[in-house]
Amino acid sequence: MKLRTLTLGLLSASTLAFAAHAESITIATVNNGDMVRMQKLTEDFTKANPDIQLNWVTLEENVLRERVTTDIATKGGQYDVMTIGTYEVPIWAKQSWLLPLDKLGDDYDAKDIIPAIAGGLSVDGKLYAAPFYGESSFVMYRKDLMDKAGLKMPDAPTWDFIKQAADKMTDRANGVNGVCLRGKAGWGENMAFLTAMSNSFGARWFDENWKPQFDQPEWKNTLQFYVDLMKADGPEGASSNGFNENLALFQQGKCGMWIDATVAASFVSDPKNSTVADKVGYALAPDNGLGKRGNWLWAWSLAIPAGTQKADAAEKFVSWATSKHYAELVASKEGWANVPPGTRSSLYANAEYQKAAPFAKMTLDSINAADPTHPTVKPVPYVGVQFVAIPEFQGLGTTVGQLFSAALAGQSSVDDALKQAQDAATAAMTEGGYIK
Repeated sequence: MKLRTLTLGLLSASTLAFAAHAESITIATVNNGDMVRMQKLTEDFTKANPDIQLNWVTLEENVLRERVTTDIATKGGQYDVMTIGTYEVPIWAKQSWLLPLDKLGDDYDAKDIIPAIAGGLSVDGKLYAAPFYGESSFVMYRKDLMDKAGLKMPDAPTWDFIKQAADKMTDRANGVNGVCLRGKAGWGENMAFLTAMSNSFGARWFDENWKPQFDQPEWKNTLQFYVDLMKADGPEGASSNGFNENLALFQQGKCGMWIDATVAASFVSDPKNSTVADKVGYALAPDNGLGKRGNWLWAWSLAIPAGTQKADAAEKFVSWATSKHYAELVASKEGWANVPPGTRSSLYANAEYQKAAPFAKMTLDSINAADPTHPTVKPVPYVGVQFVAIPEFQGLGTTVGQLFSAALAGQSSVDDALKQAQDAATAAMTEGGYIK
């Protein structure tokens, strides 16, 4: 009995000693399906790294952004790994708020990351966040309505074709709108769409000297085309519609075309939720023959704040969660269709994934058509495709979004909206010290 008691005591002491030496890292992440799935699969990581314990802080998107921004700006040190987007990475890296990811492991294969995605997460050639999943935007359309209109959607349509098709597909008597586009105000709502669209019209937010460009003809052409198209062929109340509202309209058969995030493809093609699941086709976002398409680029990514005391353990976790191995793990548990999309070239070369996701090729082509380091036709001093990667953009983008949404709603003219946008942008750039 004494021997058994002594043995149990030694085991207990050993366990306690191990626990004391185990390193605990705190991960702040967003409460979406892919991240929730990752948490359920982390036994795979802890088995390989028994000396690292994981603590999770899972938050709604807006709350997550607020918390991690406050923490990193104040050097609060609450988190060792942060889930952030393509917008934050170049800004925070230039502030030296993030650590470069240069110890991801010999088998990580960073070169396999899709170049357009890696470019948005890099500064001076160094990767500062590893992408968990990525997206662009493209055209989703009703093949049956396109046939009825006597048209064939090109793989790479122009805006003129979109207008022509929308006019022919609109059937208000039967509740069909030729096209559904974002109109709801917000830097990540209507301005994500309109900024990407403006790139294809040759517009830009600022010139090389940070002078706002809303008084230039390219922006007038963009906004006028958009407002006219939506008034002629868009749904009623379009100025209140964002991603979710347009998704519902498309699934209900009320949109001939919808130009939005590539991740929507799995929703519109799901027969459980979409009445038109077997009728959907896909095409690249439109262009005007100027060398840029109207598609954006985004990635939810994992980054390590410079203030962490546990950088090595944090980077081991980031490497695991964004690796090829993780993709194979998800496929083995949940099926290839549920592997986080849009980050690695090898996924799109995988025949099993191509079979599970018939929209895979068009998604990859859309991502590759976006270049965050050269987002516009003319030179610009910023990076970012559907946003400008400067701290002032969140506030300014929302203000401009409200002005453009009002123009769509008929509460102001296109010219008035552009003049007010120019004034607001000039004030913001002057206050920020970009221009005198």
